Amino acid sequence: MLDIQTFDARRGGNVLYKALTHPLAAEAIASMAADVAARGSLAVFDPEGIAPALYALHPQMPVPAEYYVQDVDRLDSTLCGIAARPVTDLPHSKAATLVLAAFDAARLKARLAHVAPPGLHIESLDAARLPESLLTNKRSYLDRLNFATNHAFFRDRDGLSTRLVSANYWAGYGARGVTLWLRLFDGDGAMLATWTEALPEGAGGFSIDSAAVRARFALPPFAGQIFIHAVGVAGHDVVKYALDTYGTGGEPSLSVTHDANAWPSDRYAGLPAPRDDEEVTLWVQNSHAAPIPAGAIVLDRMGSEQPAPLMRTVAPYASMAIDVAEILPGLRWPAQIELRTGRHVVRPRYEVRRAGRTRIAHVNVERADLRPDPGIKGLHNLLGRGYLLPFPVLPPAQFRTILQPNPMAESQANLPVRLDVFGADGTLVAQRFLGCLPRNHNLAMDLDDIATTAGHAELVYDFRDGGEADGWLHGLFRYEHRLSGHAAETSFGAHIFNTAMTYRDEPQSYNGPPPGLSTRLFLKLGQGARRSFAVLIYAASAPWHAQSATVLQLIGSDGVAIAEEKLTVACCGSVMVFPDEVFGRALLQQAGAGGYVLVRDATCRLFGYHGLMDDAGGFSLDHMFGF
Repeated sequence: MLDIQTFDARRGGNVLYKALTHPLAAEAIASMAADVAARGSLAVFDPEGIAPALYALHPQMPVPAEYYVQDVDRLDSTLCGIAARPVTDLPHSKAATLVLAAFDAARLKARLAHVAPPGLHIESLDAARLPESLLTNKRSYLDRLNFATNHAFFRDRDGLSTRLVSANYWAGYGARGVTLWLRLFDGDGAMLATWTEALPEGAGGFSIDSAAVRARFALPPFAGQIFIHAVGVAGHDVVKYALDTYGTGGEPSLSVTHDANAWPSDRYAGLPAPRDDEEVTLWVQNSHAAPIPAGAIVLDRMGSEQPAPLMRTVAPYASMAIDVAEILPGLRWPAQIELRTGRHVVRPRYEVRRAGRTRIAHVNVERADLRPDPGIKGLHNLLGRGYLLPFPVLPPAQFRTILQPNPMAESQANLPVRLDVFGADGTLVAQRFLGCLPRNHNLAMDLDDIATTAGHAELVYDFRDGGEADGWLHGLFRYEHRLSGHAAETSFGAHIFNTAMTYRDEPQSYNGPPPGLSTRLFLKLGQGARRSFAVLIYAASAPWHAQSATVLQLIGSDGVAIAEEKLTVACCGSVMVFPDEVFGRALLQQAGAGGYVLVRDATCRLFGYHGLMDDAGGFSLDHMFGF
């Protein structure tokens, strides 16, 4: 496992991790490593404990002959097997080069210069700083806004293209002149193209289409990843997007998935085993400049503790398609697969191929830091039903809806859950206790016999047969078109919704402390003959406003509102929205290629799912993102 710290639930993402893994920083560190090796022996001074991560992410760095620290509590630490020494020993160094494992190190370098032995060359990680043109805050290098970055699966081959869609939501926080720095890698990890794009000055939408990129740079077919760095941002340091996969030239596939998680994790869960008529492909995409060693990627049936390693090396920035049946032969749906990645990849994608159609989705972070929370069993009645995981029930005459609860924390031994089903008007139409499910359960519930009308359902905790809870309740939701056979799936986790009272960090807010009692959701427009749609769900843990006060704003490519329409959603209810029906095709054309619908509500928190539909029974579905 990589010796790195990435994401902490309380403090957010580790900026240092992003600073060390940016492709331009990786190039600079590789150059520095070569220069250091040419000079001779190396000493490393590690005042902040950064060096282990530096070496984990950049193993080409020469093994140090000397390792210095200044914190007395770290005198028992080692780096590459070299025991730490106090920095007071630096005057006796025999090294040719001293590398300071720190950014913004000018003062530190000056303090050491007078005690360093003559001829000792001093370097620092400032040699790996990004160009000033890529910094949002030039005064403080490790400011989180300097590293508003993310990765995206990006493919244009075999009749399948990808389209990344988002908006300049940073403009809503006062940002001006936002640009994207983009680098595309092919499946082998080779750089295909690097370019920049200016975003609309207002909060307009934008898209990056693989077919357009391929044509612009005269590229061969590819299946790799794109690295995205937003510069000049405000408010958010995460690049959020929706990623469409669509077929061309008669390929009928249509799918959508959410943004990557930006930080790698030890484990991921929610990867489905294939049905007999399916092939499930896991896309292992190396997020770093260091290769992933053979055996570092491991698959295991959830709860079995019989891990099976992938005995192949994945090159830096490479993307490898793995047939999960090759690693876990004979395993079939509804079994679930746990993925262990050693922190080498950000949120991986998986692809399901069936009957000539492909659908793509993502697995979710399996938390290592969570433990069962006894407080959830005894939540105050002001929080009502507590944690809810809402998902759509699409019109049953056209679609099957299938639910599978997913363990999503290493400590989860069981899932005590119930299903609550609601009509579109907010009426509770059915309940079913699903049991205190073991970690290795085989439940995949078809809602045909319980949900007879369109609306939504919620997975909730129910302790009637015992069990434990940690608030990280997840599920996979699969939808199948009854006539076309097209399918889509999505997954998400539970939250407390729409209560004025709070519990820990719930109800979560898009920005700021809880409670989150407002809505700002992004809904893209259609693509050619494919119509966009959303299912907006007014989930409520306890009684809240009887009706929402929702506003749909049609935003043009320049970020200016063109039109708006009001709608109401009943508490515990839902509504299906088609932008072309709400605003008409003429206004959608006026909005342009970068247009979108902003779903706003100042009275309640709505949860949403979005996608595209075509006339041949193709559709996509995933959860929406907010800002």
